[in-house]
Amino acid sequence: MAKLTTFSRLLITVAIVAGIFFGVKYVLKQTGMSPEGQAAQQTEAASREAGTENGATLTFTTPAFNYSPPLPVNGRLKGIVELGATGFNSFIISVDAKKNWKLEKPEYGVSLVKEGLATDEDVKNGLRRYISDMVAFGVGARDIHFVVSSGARKEAIMPKIETALKAMGYVVNVVTPEQEGRYGLMAALPTSFYKSGFMVDIGSGNTKISWYPDGAVELPGAKYYQNNITAEQVAQEVKAKAVQVPANLRQTCFIIGGVPYELAKQTRKGEERYTVLKAPADYKAEGAKQQAGLNIYNAVAESTGCKQFVFDWDANFAIGFLLNL
Repeated sequence: MAKLTTFSRLLITVAIVAGIFFGVKYVLKQTGMSPEGQAAQQTEAASREAGTENGATLTFTTPAFNYSPPLPVNGRLKGIVELGATGFNSFIISVDAKKNWKLEKPEYGVSLVKEGLATDEDVKNGLRRYISDMVAFGVGARDIHFVVSSGARKEAIMPKIETALKAMGYVVNVVTPEQEGRYGLMAALPTSFYKSGFMVDIGSGNTKISWYPDGAVELPGAKYYQNNITAEQVAQEVKAKAVQVPANLRQTCFIIGGVPYELAKQTRKGEERYTVLKAPADYKAEGAKQQAGLNIYNAVAESTGCKQFVFDWDANFAIGFLLNL
């Protein structure tokens, strides 16, 4: 074989490169996808795989949430004790005439219900501690309130607590699930979002969805599995009812409750008031309750199409009760 010239070798190299180029192009054409499309498909597949564990397949971006609530002007201190099924939470807020409010002092999870308060005197002493702490902070005795959640109302010790508070001149306010949803909405949804947002409160016993002016839906809570209800049944019920949220109010969802708190805790930056949640598929559930909560969260997102869920670290239905006074 004759020795190839430099020019011949160059032609052969060009031919090989061209063959590789057109061969790759042909393969991509057969699959109907560009290199960018293949990359996108791989990303989507990864998202699907990440969401398999909690049954969620939604993906959405988490845009920055740049909002600061207006501070109260010449605010008045008010306090409330939430009598829960597993413990007591107390909150002191400053609130003005326009319902602008600021959380001044929260206290979470101080349990009286589970500490064996057998006698009336035990109950009175525990309640006096809450009252004295609030008065020392500057809250007037007439501005201290007590509220019982719908789930805690069934606790055996509640009659003793109500009797003790009545003897001290206080009224125990019992709220229904519908009221909890309305109060949660008052605390969590800023006035500037009345025409573009709604509220979700995922509690253990029930889930509340609310929006202005008068929308309210009650759904199973994050412990639905204790009632022999399947995840699929809950997802279908949530989707069927969450679709009632008006289309123009689905831009932003302000979300509160136990499971959203656990999710927001994973990505909170410093002491920020609001934390934007990731898509349900981007969380790995830890325990049955979180798994169930993610199922509810995913169903709400799928049904409404909302892609911005904002957790409020300060809002809860008890504060909403104060704002409603």
